[in-house]
Amino acid sequence: MLKFSNLSLISRNPNILICHSSELTIDFSSCLGIHLMAASKVVAEYAKSNRSTCKACSKIITGGALRLGLVSKDTRGFEMKKWHHLGCFPSDSQHLYSADKIQGFSTLKSSDQEALRKLEVEGDKQVKEDSGGGKRNNKRTPEESDVHKTDEVEIAELNEKNSKKLKSSTSSNEAELEIAFSISDVKTKYKDATLLPKWKAFQTIIYLERDDGLHDSSKIAAFDFDGCLANTSVGRIGPNEWKLMYPSIPEKLQSLYRDGYKLVIFTNESNIERWKNKRQVAVDSKLGRINNFIEHVKVPIQVFVACGLGKSTGQTEDPFRKPKTGMWRILEQQFNSGVPIDMDQSFYVGDAAGRKKDHSNADIKFAEALGLKFFLPEDYFDA
Repeated sequence: MLKFSNLSLISRNPNILICHSSELTIDFSSCLGIHLMAASKVVAEYAKSNRSTCKACSKIITGGALRLGLVSKDTRGFEMKKWHHLGCFPSDSQHLYSADKIQGFSTLKSSDQEALRKLEVEGDKQVKEDSGGGKRNNKRTPEESDVHKTDEVEIAELNEKNSKKLKSSTSSNEAELEIAFSISDVKTKYKDATLLPKWKAFQTIIYLERDDGLHDSSKIAAFDFDGCLANTSVGRIGPNEWKLMYPSIPEKLQSLYRDGYKLVIFTNESNIERWKNKRQVAVDSKLGRINNFIEHVKVPIQVFVACGLGKSTGQTEDPFRKPKTGMWRILEQQFNSGVPIDMDQSFYVGDAAGRKKDHSNADIKFAEALGLKFFLPEDYFDA
């Protein structure tokens, strides 16, 4: 029971109650059947491509199919959408209150509008059962039980754990790597391959020299490249063999830059090391794609390419190759003008999150080792 007095109504918006009070008594026991949520929290649309993944079943949402998104904002105010198939949407968790007020509802086919209305009714029944002590079947199907605990659950747990760490990245749960960096060790070649202009090699990494306009910052917005910013394929070679992964990328990166973030790419490329007889081809292909990407998005970006090999090769794992943190450490120690990095405001976006369809878990483990917030590219860019 809550008690206030001298209530004065400030807003008459039917979806919002704002009031000032010091003598108002509310008995919430009479409100158990009510399940309200702002319409802006749910969006319905037809998938624009085959790139989004259902957060409930982890399967692809095919282009043109109806998808429902739960909208939330992170601590920095970025809007995130968690897409679901219609049949996977959690209608029993108080996310629907009026189907025809869902954002995008009016643009849907009549058959899909009717399907949403049915979903609203089913959700209402579930909530009433829950609030009134009715029985529910909480058993998960074998298919649901087999879903990798990655997208919402594992990433939420990762970010919660990382948020408890100190703001300085020196508090990492991985011993901090001290890098003995010397200008005399910087080369214009990577072994026998000549680098493109403005690119330099140090030990087993290749990095892009500072572009005009690139500013050092305590806020780092970091990204993987292949499968995150650029759609590439191991079967296609060449500086022009790439496409933008998501149409929103240029606008998102430009917005981050305007907000004072330093944009950084951390990408693995072991082909540069492994292709001994075609190393120049591998170098020209990778660096050319990144150059073309930066030109396309029209914003300065710092880039680090890890060329070393992982432990699967039977050799010692390269300290710069993700999930090892060497690329971040050299940024922190040598390429940010001594500006301390605020780990609470910084974040990392990557596609290698250990899901069934992923080639590895290198990106999510990289973020975890550093204490960085982690986002999947489809969540961050596919709004």
